[in-house]
Amino acid sequence: MKHMVMLIMTNPDHCMDMLEAWDRAGAPGITLIETTGLNTLRKSAGVRDDLPLMPSLADIFRANEEHHRTMFSVVDDEAQVDRLLKATEVVFAGLDAENRENSGVLFVLPVSDSRKFITSRERAKVDRAKGQRP
Repeated sequence: MKHMVMLIMTNPDHCMDMLEAWDRAGAPGITLIETTGLNTLRKSAGVRDDLPLMPSLADIFRANEEHHRTMFSVVDDEAQVDRLLKATEVVFAGLDAENRENSGVLFVLPVSDSRKFITSRERAKVDRAKGQRP
């Protein structure tokens, strides 16, 4: 069964170390996005009580945000999950040793189905390259 391994890092400086570690551990692909959690928004807003539960873009842009990085990969089996977990533990054991509780969170989710898509324009290019008619 496929799984999604997701890591949310509170310090963006650790991003390249983690990307390289997951790549070496055999992640088939890694997606990285910039993220911010609600608690972080509230803290970075200077203890603002007026920040709504569902902040608007204007609320977010007004805040002096602290960004996190979230990376994830969908892997084919539990052996790949274990390799990514071990790679993460190796990197984080050497980073922020004194403040590890604030380094991030990792979790694994089962993936019941996943598919890769290609646009019809890209499919036509592939077919032309193979000498086939679209």
